[in-house]
Amino acid sequence: MNTPHKEATHNPQSILLVEDEQDLSQLVQLNLNALGFRVFHASTLQQASQLMTDTDIDLLLIDRTLPDGDGLMLCQQLRLQGVQLPIVMLTAKDSEADIVLGLESGADDYVTKPFSVLELRARIKARLRFVDKPEDKSLQFNGITINCDTREVIADNTELQLTAREFDLLTFLASHPQQVFSRMQLLEAVWGLNYEGYEHTVNSHINRLRSKLAHRPRLADTVKTVWGVGYKFSPPGKEVHA
Repeated sequence: MNTPHKEATHNPQSILLVEDEQDLSQLVQLNLNALGFRVFHASTLQQASQLMTDTDIDLLLIDRTLPDGDGLMLCQQLRLQGVQLPIVMLTAKDSEADIVLGLESGADDYVTKPFSVLELRARIKARLRFVDKPEDKSLQFNGITINCDTREVIADNTELQLTAREFDLLTFLASHPQQVFSRMQLLEAVWGLNYEGYEHTVNSHINRLRSKLAHRPRLADTVKTVWGVGYKFSPPGKEVHA
């Protein structure tokens, strides 16, 4: 296999790869290094947990079947702790039930083996960039602030705990209030790729996002379903420009 050309980057971002297949690990690391990422590797959940404690990580790329357990365990643990970094599952478990379980456990993306290295690289790059970031870097709606710099959502002076994907999804919808988007349009805009056959990914993330929004009265029912078409963001009040 030819070595990929090195792509220049500044302030390299760090990726933790949790994978126990040596050949696959080397292949993934080679390609991510070529993109300019700093890659840390663990082959067990225990090693991954230690690296997460000792190292600043920008994205977690994790297999499910590991020597000491299921990668979902670490994913769930991180989400319960409020850790919001992007998590991408990389696994041979490819049934629809497994994919939905992974997404509902807090993963932002789910890549099944065998996979295209080019596709994996594109998905990771998409996860590590902001989506449709407004020029003023914040959106404000009647007591609600979506801050794109700090990636925080504040409602009634309380921060809402969202995953990276949930934040991107809410930010994209809120950047286009009252505009209706189909699931495929949301996949292309928020996920950064055309995930043909995986439109249920949007449903899972919309449901998780809504369940969190429902805890704040001002945010409840702001993400609406337009039956037969898609979803839209309905501001809770007149927008106030920053």
